[in-house]
Amino acid sequence: MPVQHLEQIFQQKIDNETKIEAKDWMPDAYRKTNLRQISQHAHSEVVGMLPEGNWISRAPSLKRKAILLAKIQDEAGHGLYLYSAAETLGQSRDEMINDLHSGKAKYSSIFNYPTLSWADIGAIGWLVDGAAIMNQVMLTRTSYGPYARAMVRICKEESFHQRQGFEILLVLSRGSAEQKSMCQDAINRWWWPSLMMFGPRDSESTNSDMSMKWKIKRKSNDELRQNFVDMIAEQIKVLGMKLPDDHLQWNESRNHYDFGNINWDEFWNVVKGNGPCNKQRLDARRKAHEEGRWVREAAIAYAEKKNSKLKREEAA
Repeated sequence: MPVQHLEQIFQQKIDNETKIEAKDWMPDAYRKTNLRQISQHAHSEVVGMLPEGNWISRAPSLKRKAILLAKIQDEAGHGLYLYSAAETLGQSRDEMINDLHSGKAKYSSIFNYPTLSWADIGAIGWLVDGAAIMNQVMLTRTSYGPYARAMVRICKEESFHQRQGFEILLVLSRGSAEQKSMCQDAINRWWWPSLMMFGPRDSESTNSDMSMKWKIKRKSNDELRQNFVDMIAEQIKVLGMKLPDDHLQWNESRNHYDFGNINWDEFWNVVKGNGPCNKQRLDARRKAHEEGRWVREAAIAYAEKKNSKLKREEAA
């Protein structure tokens, strides 16, 4: 069948809201776009454990420690779901992880910032996970079936993470002057990087047009960013804190909040590997991978031994 006809059938499926499955014919560009996005998402979940893991041993109470451990465990699970979804597109997990460790593959720039205080754990939950949910809810309707199905559970768990983060900041916002200051400081440092999470401006997003046509994405970067600003600008009133943006104000004619300019030089600098913690994050992932090598080798050896035993029993 001519490629043009296959492309026409493929686009009809997309337009009719029929999910594309792993064994379906798909354009190479569709496969590559999904693989890039899903693997990057998986890497972000795994690397995203590191800034929070920094506070496991220093959480202010046993209860807080247990909650944080559960959250980090969720993030590891999200990475596993997503690596599995990406594998259905024909690339092995080992290849994806090697691309991460070599610096070839990217992950969300937000995780290259340090967590300096306990309030940062709250800011990550409220702002970072909140921005992630804004994007990920749309992905439950993405056109590639394995990705869409993985996102359903991920979004449910991320909604708990956001509430957990907001609750941390709420407690601090009602505490001592020092705790309130800590809360405001964390919001100040994480606000602009969280806006950068939605990616570059639509005018500079090279993959957006095809992603929208193929319904990999349902909303553009700038649309999602605006929705996020509108949500957080209202929620912060409950905390009695301020967002670090003097240009933030409600625009009656647009029915949206106006907000200031993002420092795109900083965004691209971090994406290119020059953020505060880029080297530290990759070094930590490489070290963990190498130190876990014996576990992987032992698991493979056990599986091979078990399979050999089963074959001998079947042959007997």
